[in-house]
Amino acid sequence: MEKECACLCGMGLLRGCRCRQQRRGPAETGATDSKPALALALAPEEEHVEADATAWHCAGNGRIASPMSPTRPPCCSLQDLPSELLMEIFASVPGTDLPSLAQACTEFHHILRTDSIWRRRCQEEYGVCVNLQNLEMMGMSCREVYAKLLHPFRHLLGLWQPDNGPYGGLLNVVVDGLHIIGWMYLPLHDPHMDDPMQFRPAFRIRLTERKSTTVECMYGRRGPHSCHMQIQKDRFSTKCNQMDYHGISCWSREDIGTWLREEWQQTLEDIFQEDRLQFILMKFIYQRYDNCLTYRRIHLPPSHPEDLIRPGLFKGTHDAHGLEIVMLSFHGKHARVTKITGDLKVPAGQQLIKIDLMHRIQLPDVEIFRNFNELSRIVQEVHEQVIQEQQQQQQQQQQQEDRTEDGEGLGWQSPVQPSVRESGVAALEEQPVQFVLPAGVRSSNQNYPRTCRMCFYGMGIVAIYGFANPRRIPGVFILFDEDHFGFIWLELKSFSLYSRAQVNFQNAEAPSPQAFQEMLKNIQY
Repeated sequence: MEKECACLCGMGLLRGCRCRQQRRGPAETGATDSKPALALALAPEEEHVEADATAWHCAGNGRIASPMSPTRPPCCSLQDLPSELLMEIFASVPGTDLPSLAQACTEFHHILRTDSIWRRRCQEEYGVCVNLQNLEMMGMSCREVYAKLLHPFRHLLGLWQPDNGPYGGLLNVVVDGLHIIGWMYLPLHDPHMDDPMQFRPAFRIRLTERKSTTVECMYGRRGPHSCHMQIQKDRFSTKCNQMDYHGISCWSREDIGTWLREEWQQTLEDIFQEDRLQFILMKFIYQRYDNCLTYRRIHLPPSHPEDLIRPGLFKGTHDAHGLEIVMLSFHGKHARVTKITGDLKVPAGQQLIKIDLMHRIQLPDVEIFRNFNELSRIVQEVHEQVIQEQQQQQQQQQQQEDRTEDGEGLGWQSPVQPSVRESGVAALEEQPVQFVLPAGVRSSNQNYPRTCRMCFYGMGIVAIYGFANPRRIPGVFILFDEDHFGFIWLELKSFSLYSRAQVNFQNAEAPSPQAFQEMLKNIQY
């Protein structure tokens, strides 16, 4: 059986490698007349090396050496390098390739049992700073942490959305010390939109003293308990084995208050201060965490230079729908706000707001904001213009069905409207103007920015309970700054404010724009 050569020349079989041939003596090289096929393929290159050597030998005898034929440094084998240097080289190799490298020879296998190599791989690939002393007390090594915990569950890291009916949610799976923990993020209670997001552990994966992994459910007031996990491509499910750990003794006011403080970091006053959040809904929140949940992977939206602001996750409130987490993404001529958490009216995954970046609303002065009727008139004119453009575009498509649209000239466009790229650049350069909430427009959050940069025409979705009779109504998308945007629902006479979620989510980027588009389709309830 042929063995692979581990030399730096990169050739294949040992007996066809130049390094081995150069190490053999004259008697050994002349012992056979027939060379293997790989050696024959290398013959012209070997003759070239011999010619170079001859040329420089002539130079040593007083002759002129050819400048076109420099000598090549002798090839060496990895096995000839000191162990300290090999350890440094191997520590830079991705951990997924180290097992194959360990099979090359006995020396490599021995070196790769050095724990400092695996400690570096744990830190560079997963951000784990392992305390060797603590590991020794547990009787474990960095290699076991990498091989039994980090590597097998690496596909879980990132953002997920629970398949939780219309409510959705946001789960972030991260490496936390010697555990892998799924943190469930919660939207803040209005009006504290700029406060850090609240989160609590949903489950954790850890190594036991027997050096095997176990999954534990973190819900309930009685501590971690047994949980079963099933992992598939782009989705996984958890099933709690001890649901009695989730319960509370009774639905008394005192027990509910304790449960809210421990599980949700809220009080009864937070829940009851708004009329739309009834006691029965709070009880339903508790019941919705079933013993079996399925999670679907979600990605953060890709960013482009022409985007108005950096896309991503935002937390905010809709006066008629309650607290929510949404995702702002840009798609050429349009932007969209997608619900990550939903409610009984508009479920998670729905496109809450669609912003038309080709129709900017120019407001002459701040008085337009104050006068709701005048603002409605301006938006209605833009709305009628958009309908007219859509009709003309349909007529053009019917007349020229075989024509391929180039992406810049779809339908009729007003010459005064800026391009998408120009809008994105202008958003960074435009001077803020004063903003006031129009008279008669209600907002549960009065702590909104007092200046804005741009306004665009948009369409928001509304529905009744059960997502019945959904329809889109016109409104105004307001870009305040890099971290805040809002939307005025003209028909509802309400205002929504959204603030960027200041969380550095790891392993959440979409592998491609196509993967992000496919994800948007799959998260719809």
